[in-house]
Amino acid sequence: MSASERLGPRVSAVLVGRAVPFSRPGSFSAIAKSVVTGPVGAGPEGLRGDEHGDPRVHGGVDKAVHLYACEHYAAWRAELGPLGVLDRPGAFGENLSTAGLTEDGVCIGDRIRVGTTLLEVTQSRQPCWKLNDRFGVPDMARRVQDTLRSGWYCRVLESGSLQAGDTIELVERPHPEWPLSLLMEMLYRRRLDRGLLARARALPLVPSWQRLIERRLEEGRVEDWTSRLDGPSP
Repeated sequence: MSASERLGPRVSAVLVGRAVPFSRPGSFSAIAKSVVTGPVGAGPEGLRGDEHGDPRVHGGVDKAVHLYACEHYAAWRAELGPLGVLDRPGAFGENLSTAGLTEDGVCIGDRIRVGTTLLEVTQSRQPCWKLNDRFGVPDMARRVQDTLRSGWYCRVLESGSLQAGDTIELVERPHPEWPLSLLMEMLYRRRLDRGLLARARALPLVPSWQRLIERRLEEGRVEDWTSRLDGPSP
């Protein structure tokens, strides 16, 4: 695919949220985001007006903008039933609800133009316990992880503005052999596949993922995800 070739996908909604007290003592979250109309500024720390409840694990330059495929909502409704949280964009705390693009069609390192903003795909989302409480489904985070319908993060390479209806233009794809679905397959299913891990080690991954791969190769064991998936006691 040439650098100038346009993809069909578009932004169906842009969302931002403020950090507020959440479901468990001492917790804060901005997962409940609202749709914004018109152009929204985007810079290295994310979208203007957007916040993060726990900056230790959310936000930052490598997780500046969270994208989630609106196509996944139908599958979730089929599996979970008529949950109100699935009636509108933003159920998963995404900043950009995308149409026509899923984890199978996004590769690590993709550079995409949205409006006047240039984004770079950095990693898939690793879901946490806050999804359990938001959906009222005790194992929602694990379901998101197991189905590989997690969404993905981007860093902002060139600040600009974006809005609903903008096309998502692929500018550069340096790693076409590494769709996010394959990376998640390695993380969550083929967890100790040394061949796959060794190949992934050569990718320009975020530091936390680089460390994860090195540990698996060196120690031959998988990390404990209980804290991330289940969270503190309510």
